[in-house]
Amino acid sequence: MSIRPVLETRRAQPFMEGAGVHLHRAFGFQDPTEADPFLLFDDFRNDRPEDYLAGFPWHPHRGIETITYVLAGTVEHGDSLGNRGELGAGSVQWMTAGSGILHQEMPKGDAQGRMHGFQLWANLPADQKMTAPRYQDIQGSDIPEVIDDDGTVARIVTGEFWGKRGPVDGIAADPQYLDISIPPGVKKRIKIDTYRRSFAYVFEGEAAFADASTPSGVLLEKEVMGQEVNIRDLSGDRTLVRFGTGDEIVVQAGERGVRFLLISGAPIQEPVAWHGPIVMNTREELMTAMAELRNGTFIKPAH
Repeated sequence: MSIRPVLETRRAQPFMEGAGVHLHRAFGFQDPTEADPFLLFDDFRNDRPEDYLAGFPWHPHRGIETITYVLAGTVEHGDSLGNRGELGAGSVQWMTAGSGILHQEMPKGDAQGRMHGFQLWANLPADQKMTAPRYQDIQGSDIPEVIDDDGTVARIVTGEFWGKRGPVDGIAADPQYLDISIPPGVKKRIKIDTYRRSFAYVFEGEAAFADASTPSGVLLEKEVMGQEVNIRDLSGDRTLVRFGTGDEIVVQAGERGVRFLLISGAPIQEPVAWHGPIVMNTREELMTAMAELRNGTFIKPAH
């Protein structure tokens, strides 16, 4: 067994998207090889309705898949194909944009005003970029959950893990998307296929992602009593952890335990031409898509 080293640990940054939705972006619109096959990851957890109710009105997608995972609140969605639906707490929508789709996503908070969730963008390979669009809407009750002897809980959105398979299928990146909770003080080894790119995103508690007997954490620069100092800090809420190669990761949960997403996928290793929610392989293909948006031929007829 070889342990994946931590390549980078960084905090998600505040960002505004859609019609004025306040969110935190862990990565996106940078070097597309960094997390290949994944392009973007947004954390849209928010407790202030005025910061999210404007939502994400009609906008296009082509050449990618979007994965929306809702923890609290609901997201109403609709598209140019006539699909309508609502994602509730614990549910997942995996949308394959393929040849092109126009859709909107309008968040609504729960009784406490909370709208919590995440959106991931996954690239499509060249031979699937113009495939027919499709949705997979998965209710929370349909996502398998496994509890290990030490109390670790894993929800399996897609891929196979601990003898269970997630309900989302037919995805180009062949991803594994896990929601993992580890109790306080527990050290856990988790296997990941050697050939996958992988990252973790911590959203509750804290942990050290390394082969350490105690959670020594990650070296960060912080201000203490007005002075900039380097201190060891556990990876806590809104922390992205990128891993190198290997076939397992080691997680040491902190005093409050930890909950994180663990996501991996097979790299596509193709050229990327990218403008907003349209991702193609060449600049010429990108210009064609933009021209089709302008002249009304972006949406392709169903075969």
